[in-house]
Amino acid sequence: MQITPQNIAHHELIGLRVLVIDNANPFNVGLAARVVDESKNTFTIESDSGEKMIPKQHGIFEFMLPDGRHTILNGDLLVARPEDRVVKNLLKKQKR
Repeated sequence: MQITPQNIAHHELIGLRVLVIDNANPFNVGLAARVVDESKNTFTIESDSGEKMIPKQHGIFEFMLPDGRHTILNGDLLVARPEDRVVKNLLKKQKR
């Protein structure tokens, strides 16, 4: 299934480009990088200056989708283990 702005929260985010629009830590705002890892509560992003862990909660993120479109997500919606988000999407599709 293709990643769209409507279903991005149910897909793997590792590998996507991300821009931190808002965050509890003001030093994180404006960081643009690629997501290299994800846990329940954080993204690990890699930029030219190295890796940085960014908390999801209370953050606003803009993701660049593989087709070039951009979408903005509230980090509070992403606070979950990545594998749980992906499985929820698969279960929804099976019930249809």
